[in-house]
Amino acid sequence: MQRPIILTGKRVSLGVLLREDIPKVWLWYNDREVRRYLSSPDAVFYFEDEMEWYERVRREKERHRIFAVIENKSDSLVGLIGVHKIDHKNGHAEIGYFLSKEYWGKGYATEAVKLILEYCFKWLNLRKVYARVYEYNVASQKVLEKNGFKLVGRLRKHVHIPEEGFADVLFYELFKNEWESF
Repeated sequence: MQRPIILTGKRVSLGVLLREDIPKVWLWYNDREVRRYLSSPDAVFYFEDEMEWYERVRREKERHRIFAVIENKSDSLVGLIGVHKIDHKNGHAEIGYFLSKEYWGKGYATEAVKLILEYCFKWLNLRKVYARVYEYNVASQKVLEKNGFKLVGRLRKHVHIPEEGFADVLFYELFKNEWESF
């Protein structure tokens, strides 16, 4: 099946998540290195859980939009990025993302976040986007900061990260007017 592309960047694009992507996503969700800094790092996912998740995402697209991150040169699925808790009344949403570990360190996450911000501010007409990241996930903090996000708060020693202990949850946000002038 041909994947519709929503936004295209230099190295990656955001496309529609397809049912055929779920087996790969399921493997990534069960990879401890990939899962380490996502919510519920200790979770184990069954394939049926992933299919149910896909159907829920498909049904709840007014509150959540999940996109496939596609490497342009190979047309390969390299990760996911989502807009969550979309609140049109108050004009904000949370973003979250991850890449398969073989694509870490290539600037793909930074570009995917840049594209999702364009989607949030131009297409959803949001006024603010925010993100949460664990203090040990320095790479993700850099991705947000490279895209203009500002650190605005933290919950101290709030979550347990296996093999690392309790970690602060850092809150980042970016307003549309800041993004436009960034």
